[in-house]
Amino acid sequence: MVKRIFVEKKRGCDVAAAKTKADILGVLGIGLDDVRQFIRYDIEGLEEDIFKKALNTIFSEPPVDNVYEDELPATDGYKLLVTEYLPGQYDQRADSAMQCVQLLSMRTRPLIKCATVYAFKGATEEDMRKIKHYLINPVDSREGDMTLPETLVQVTVPDLIVPDVDGFIDFTDKEIAEYHAKQGFAMSVEDLIFVRDYFKGEGRVPTFTELKVIDTYWSDHCRHTTFATELTDIKINSDNPHLRIALNEYKKLFKKYNAARADKYMCMMDIATIAVKELKARGKLDNLDVSDEINACSVEVDVDNDGQVEKWLIMFKNETHNHPTEIEPFGGAATCLGGAIRDPLSGRTYVYQAMRVTGSADPRESVAATLPGKLPQRVITKTAAAGYSSYGNQIGLATGLVAEMYHPNYKAKRLETGYVIGGNKKENIVRRKPVEGDIIVLLGGDTGRDGCGGATGSSKAHTKMSVETCGAEVQKGNPPTERKIQRLFRNPEVSRLIVKCNDFGAGGVSVAIGELADSLDIFLDKVPKKYDGLSGTELAISESQERMAVVLGKDDVEKFIDFAKKENLSATAVAEVKDNGYMRMYYAGRCIVELKREFLNTNGVKQRQKAVINDKISEYLTSPSSSAKTFLQAGDVKGAVLAEIGRLNVCSTKGLGEMFDSTIGAASVLMPFGGKYQLTPAIAMAAKPPVSGKTDTATVSTYGCSPMLLSSSPFTGAVYSIVTAVSKQIAAGVSMDTIRLTLQEFFKKLGSDPERWGEPVGALLGALHAQLNLELGAIGGKDSMSGSFENLDVPPTLIAFAMGVGKASKLLSNTFEEGGYTRIYRLPVPRDASGIPDFIKLTKMYKAITKAIESGDIQAATVVEEGGVVCAVLKACMGNMLGTTWANLTQEMFVPAFGDIVVLAKNRTKLRSYNPECVAKLNGTHTMKVTEGGVSVKM
Repeated sequence: MVKRIFVEKKRGCDVAAAKTKADILGVLGIGLDDVRQFIRYDIEGLEEDIFKKALNTIFSEPPVDNVYEDELPATDGYKLLVTEYLPGQYDQRADSAMQCVQLLSMRTRPLIKCATVYAFKGATEEDMRKIKHYLINPVDSREGDMTLPETLVQVTVPDLIVPDVDGFIDFTDKEIAEYHAKQGFAMSVEDLIFVRDYFKGEGRVPTFTELKVIDTYWSDHCRHTTFATELTDIKINSDNPHLRIALNEYKKLFKKYNAARADKYMCMMDIATIAVKELKARGKLDNLDVSDEINACSVEVDVDNDGQVEKWLIMFKNETHNHPTEIEPFGGAATCLGGAIRDPLSGRTYVYQAMRVTGSADPRESVAATLPGKLPQRVITKTAAAGYSSYGNQIGLATGLVAEMYHPNYKAKRLETGYVIGGNKKENIVRRKPVEGDIIVLLGGDTGRDGCGGATGSSKAHTKMSVETCGAEVQKGNPPTERKIQRLFRNPEVSRLIVKCNDFGAGGVSVAIGELADSLDIFLDKVPKKYDGLSGTELAISESQERMAVVLGKDDVEKFIDFAKKENLSATAVAEVKDNGYMRMYYAGRCIVELKREFLNTNGVKQRQKAVINDKISEYLTSPSSSAKTFLQAGDVKGAVLAEIGRLNVCSTKGLGEMFDSTIGAASVLMPFGGKYQLTPAIAMAAKPPVSGKTDTATVSTYGCSPMLLSSSPFTGAVYSIVTAVSKQIAAGVSMDTIRLTLQEFFKKLGSDPERWGEPVGALLGALHAQLNLELGAIGGKDSMSGSFENLDVPPTLIAFAMGVGKASKLLSNTFEEGGYTRIYRLPVPRDASGIPDFIKLTKMYKAITKAIESGDIQAATVVEEGGVVCAVLKACMGNMLGTTWANLTQEMFVPAFGDIVVLAKNRTKLRSYNPECVAKLNGTHTMKVTEGGVSVKM
C-alpha cells in the first residue's frame, strides 16, 4: 500500500515559495496573488509505527512545517502544477529519505518517490503555460499528476540479448554514412568505415555494444580527437610578428623532440604539451611528478607539519561540463565539480579547495530573447550556481574563488569550469603497473541510465532539439557518496593498497576500467545497479561522478572491501587483468565486447587538416570600453567611473560568490571578499594542505582569461591569459619558480574550415610563446571543442590556471588598508608595438616585486583586468571603504591593460627600474577625488 503526504513550510518560513513567486514576476513578468509550494512523498513498504515516527522527524520539522496526509489542504482558487524527475534520474531527496527511514527503523529500506506541487493563485491559462515552460526542464523533469499509484515497484525486465549489427561488414561506404547518421555517432564516418574494415578482418559482425563502446572510446571528450588531428599546413595572415616567431619556436621544438618518431606529427595536442618537454630539458620543472597515471597535474612539494618537513604530492585539475550545464544547469554544474574532484581523488589526494570560472551571456536579458530550444540565460546562470555550490557544500569542499565572464556569444553554449586542488603525503601514494591476475574493484555509486552518452554528447555540436533529447547524458550527482570516497582514500592503509586507480568519467565502464590495463575481462552482470532493466550497452557506457575503478592485488581485495564497508561504500570486484591483448566484456553469459587493444589505441582514423590563422594586432589592450570613452569624451569623468564599475564584466558578483562556502575545513588563507566590509573580490585563492598538525605552507591558485580580448586576437588573448594568472600569483606574494600552469580551451565546432581551425591553433601558439618565455609550463589541461549551436559560436576561450606555493603568513591580499602606506603605484607589463610583453623585462619585474613584498615595502597588491587601473584600485579599496585622490583620470586609466600590477607601497625606490607610476594616494576619507575637474565619487 502506498501512503502519501504533503509537506508545506509555514507562512513566514516558506522561502522557496516566495522565491518562486519573485522569479515568476522578475523573469516572466507575471504578478501572482499567491504561491504555495508542497513537497509530495509517496511511500511504500513502511510499517505504521515507523511511519508515525518518521512523519515529524524525517519528512518534516514541526516548528516550521505543516503536514497533510493523503490529500492537499483546500486550494480553491489556485491552479496546481506537479513536477517530478524523469524515470531513471537520481532524486537526492527521495534517496536521502529512504536512507534516513532505514536508519530509524533498522529494517528493510522502503520505497519513496518525491514530487513538487505548486499552487498558483491569480494565474490565467496562458500564465500557466509560461510558468510550466519556465519551471520544467524537459532534460530531467516532467509534469506529473495527482493520481496515487497502486505500487512504486518498477517491474522492468532487462534486455539480456545484445543484438549483432547484421550486415555491418558488408555495408558500402554510402550505407555506412547512412547508418552513421541514423545512430548519431560522435565518431566520424571515416572512423566508422575503419571500424567496418576491422571487423571484416576479424571475420565477424560487431555487437551494437561494441559500436557504442568504440564511439565512446574515440569521442573527442575521451580521446581529444580534434586536438590530435594532424595539422598538415599552418598559414598565418597577421601583422603581429610574434605569431610567426611562435610558429617557428614550435617547429624547432617539434624537430628537436619528435622528428625522429614515426608516431608523432604536428597537432594542437603537441603544441599544447611540447613546452613542458623543453622546460624539463632546461631543468625548470624539477618538481614535476611523472607517472603512468594521468589523473591530474601533480608536483612534489615540501610541506611543513608541526615543524617537520614532509614530501607531499599536490595535485590540481580543471574540468568543464559545458554541454550538460547548458541543457540541465543544476546537474551539469554539480557534476562539473564532482568530475574535477574525481581526478586528484583518483590520484589518492584529498581535495581541499575549489575554484569556479564560468562564461555566460547576459543573465539580465528578457526571457523573450531566449533562443528556441534554449533555456533562459538567467535560469542557466542561477541554477548552475546553485548546482555547483550545492555539490561543494555537501561534499565539504571550500570554494575559494568564484568568477563569471560575460560575452554575448556564450549564448551558443555556456562555459562551466571547475578547478580543484588536493594533496597527500608522497609515501601514501603507491603506483605499480597492473599485472595478470590483479582484480579491478568498482567503488562507490550504483549505475543508472543517467549518464549514458555523456562522452559522445559532450563531443557534438547541438541544435534546438538537444534540450529535449539529451536528458540521459546528464547525470545527477550524489555528493555524499563522493565524500565517503574522499574519507576512504585519506586512510593511508587504503591508499597504499591501490595499484592503480581511474575515475568514472564520461566513458563509464568502457573507459574507466578499459584504460587501466591492456588486457581485461570485465563482467557487466556484477556492476551494481540503481534499478533493474539496464541493458549490457547501458552498463558499459553509463558515466558516474561517484565511482572509482581500483586495481588491487588479488590478495588485497577482501581487505579493501572491508575498509569500504566501514565507510558504508559499495565495493564490488567486476574485472580481472589478463595478458591476451583484448578488452572483453561479458553480459548474461555471453561475451558482448571483444576488441583488440591495438585497435582501440589507434583512436580511429587520423584526421588531417589545414589551419589558416587570421589574427591581428589587438587594439583591445589600448582602448577603454565604449561606455567609458563616451563619458570621457564628454568630459564626464564621474560618469565614466560609474559606468565602468557597473559594467557586467567589472561589477561586483558578491551575490553569486556568497552562494558558496569558502570556510569548510578551516584551511582557507584568503577570503573571497576582503576588508572590513567584505567588498573587495579576491584575485587569488589560498589554502593550507590537509596536514595532521599545523603548517605555514599554502597553495595559491589564480586564473587569467578575457573572452573579449581573445575575440579580438586569440593569440594575444592566450598570451595574456597566462600573464594575468601569473601576475596574480606575484601580487599574492608567490615566488615565480613555484608556479605551474594548467590550461582550459573552449572553442567552436571546427568542421573542415581552415580559418575556423586557425582560432585554436593561434591561441595555443600564444600560450606556447608565453610558456617558453616565462619558463613556466602548463603541465595539464582540458580541451572542449564543441561550442556551437546551429549558426552561433562561443568566443575563443583559453583560461590559464596557475598554482604556486608560499608561506601562508607571508601572502598578500589584494585588499588595500590604512596603515602608513598611502601611495598607489602601477607597474605596467612592458609591451612592444604589437602589445606582446617583453618577457625578459617582465620576468625581472616580477622578481623585483617579489623581493619588495618580502622586504615589507609593499603592503598589498592587485592586478589590472577589465575596467583598467581605475577599477582595479576601486575594487581594492572597497573592502575597507578607502578614499583615493587622483591627479587626473585620462582614458589610459580605463584601458584593460591585463597583467599590470598595482601596489600599495611606501615609495617607488625599490621598484624605480620598472617604471612605476604613482596613480593615486589614499586620502583618509571614504571618497574618490580627482583633482583635475574637482570630481568626487563616494565609495
